[in-house]
Amino acid sequence: MSWTAIIVLVVGSFGFKLFGHVVLARFAVDEGAQTGVLRWFPELAGLIPAALFAALIAVQTFSLDESLTIDARAAGLAAGVIAVWRRAPFVVVVILAMTVTAAIRWQTSG
Repeated sequence: MSWTAIIVLVVGSFGFKLFGHVVLARFAVDEGAQTGVLRWFPELAGLIPAALFAALIAVQTFSLDESLTIDARAAGLAAGVIAVWRRAPFVVVVILAMTVTAAIRWQTSG
C-alpha cells in the first residue's frame, strides 16, 4: 500500500468521525432532546468504541491465519471475562488472562 493511500484513508476516517460528532450531534441538539430525528446519535456514538474493542478482542482470540480456532486464548478470555464480572481491578484481569493462557499453552506443549 502506498503512502498516498494511507494518508487518504486516515484523512477520510478522521473526516467521517468529525462529521458525525460535529454535524450529526448538532442536528440532535438543535431539534431538541425529545423530538430530534437524531436524538439517539450521542448515545450511539458513545457505544461505538466498546463495540469496536469487542470486535478486536473476538478477532484476535478466535482467528488463526484465516481460520476459526479455539485454543488457549479462549480460556484466557473466559478467565478475564469472569474477573471483570467479579469486578476485579484491570491489572488483575490482564494478569489473570495472561496467566491462564500461558498455563494452558505450557500444559499442551509439553
